[in-house]
Amino acid sequence: MKIFYTDHFELPLPPGHRFPMDKYRRLRRRIVSEKRFREDVLMVPPAATDAELVRVHTPSYVESIVRGTLDRRAERRIGFPHSAKMVERSRRSTGATMAAARAAVDGDRVSVNLAGGTHHAMRDAGEGYCVFNDAAVTLATLIDEGAIGRGVVVDLDVHQGNGTAETMADRDDVFTFSMHGEKNFPLRKFPSDLDVDLPDGTADDRYLGVLDDQLAAVTAAGPFDLVIYLAGADPFVGDRLGRLALSKSGLARRDRRVLQWAAGSGTPVAITMAGGYAPDVDDIVDIHAATVAAAAEFAR
Repeated sequence: MKIFYTDHFELPLPPGHRFPMDKYRRLRRRIVSEKRFREDVLMVPPAATDAELVRVHTPSYVESIVRGTLDRRAERRIGFPHSAKMVERSRRSTGATMAAARAAVDGDRVSVNLAGGTHHAMRDAGEGYCVFNDAAVTLATLIDEGAIGRGVVVDLDVHQGNGTAETMADRDDVFTFSMHGEKNFPLRKFPSDLDVDLPDGTADDRYLGVLDDQLAAVTAAGPFDLVIYLAGADPFVGDRLGRLALSKSGLARRDRRVLQWAAGSGTPVAITMAGGYAPDVDDIVDIHAATVAAAAEFAR
């Protein structure tokens, strides 16, 4: 199994910014410290190119990001201050999902991006800490290249994947599934192929029961050649932006459910970490590290 990381491409944020950028570095350090993987398993991905990005995003939007010509309103919508380092970080994060997907399709079965899951980025706008939509760019690129025929996004971040749904809406070769908090961001949700709205306070057993039912529905829409799984840490009961009530154990069971489901049809999986906003960053790292550990079990 290959693991792609981008945490050394710094995205400078002002003091007090609410996005927990340090979680990526701490996650990689946790994985290295556990000595579960050989050093050569952790890899730096190539950056996504303009040609790859415009398979999903409009050329004018990509140019505005690269050149730094976004207006203040568009920049506030993303939530990150523009800088050359922000652009490089966003390219690398998208490139990491593409690299993980290629590795999974080429025989690894399961591969991981220790970042990614930027599912709010739309064709012509970023939103909610998402600049480029890594899952959408990955699927569009691999399909256009002929590496896969059909793909599915299984989005279990607590927030609806509106950008993925919007960018993939016209494609019959991509199926989008999002299971998320009903009353959470974004306020206006762009319809996925399959959306499941969960009430506030949904906990482990209810969540996992619904997930099992919905994965069966996704199976009926297949077959697929690649799963991109957004393993958000933000359904956690302690997440300050989540509003659901899953335990760490419940989230680990969720990951295994998805991986077992994909393994049942022999479908390769590329995993991204997506959101996580617990006040204690160690809680976020615990959840993401458990996702990586589950991936390793199914990659054997």
